[in-house]
Amino acid sequence: MCSIMGRLDGKIIVLSAAAQGIGRAAAIAFASEGARVIATDINESKLKELQQYQGITTRVVDVTKREQIEALAKEIEKIDVLFNVAGFVHHGTVLDCEEKDWDFTMSLNVRSMYLMIKAFLPKMLAQKSGNIINMASVASSIKGVVNRCVYSTSKAAVIGLTKSVAADFIEQGIRCNCVCPGTVDTPSLRERIQARPDPEQALKDFLTRQRTGRMATVEEVAHLCVYLASDESAYMTGNEVILDGGWCL
Repeated sequence: MCSIMGRLDGKIIVLSAAAQGIGRAAAIAFASEGARVIATDINESKLKELQQYQGITTRVVDVTKREQIEALAKEIEKIDVLFNVAGFVHHGTVLDCEEKDWDFTMSLNVRSMYLMIKAFLPKMLAQKSGNIINMASVASSIKGVVNRCVYSTSKAAVIGLTKSVAADFIEQGIRCNCVCPGTVDTPSLRERIQARPDPEQALKDFLTRQRTGRMATVEEVAHLCVYLASDESAYMTGNEVILDGGWCL
């Protein structure tokens, strides 16, 4: 009796922010398609829940700390896919954004990806193959969104980083794409809604801007991530892949 092959059979995938939301859904989806997944996050208790899934191992890593990333990279001999998910959403205009908000957002949303890529790309170059996926957003250079000043700035930078890496290393067998979702129903979104002065109205506002009348699920984003991580997308690099339920229409 032959076993059914997974779309990611034998691939070694490292990802950040795997404890909840899109990262968690992607880790589970990758593993279910046969990948060996190294799931990282700073939230140790939530991260541990992933250990029940075959093919997933976990590491507590703060992706804003270069030493921790380099220690992880030393542990991992081979890597096929690096998925940079970690990010933070600041609410407000440029006038509501203090320097500390700007610095924290840029550190987590952009610098962490730079550090991860810098640590793992040499391994990919040595094996003459590798695939990097970065989490960006429609709220970026793609679309101006109210009260998302520093977040959108950081995600526009992620798109620029993605295209730069893709252009620089295309001839060495490296691919780099980014995922640009619209509004996704995640635990962090629910927390942000609850933090608004009128959570009920905040939820209505989020739903009103969705042309489809609903937000994306984390599983829907994970399906796209599986495609980008697989050889099915082998001819794709340097792209910002939009998954926004028609928000940009």
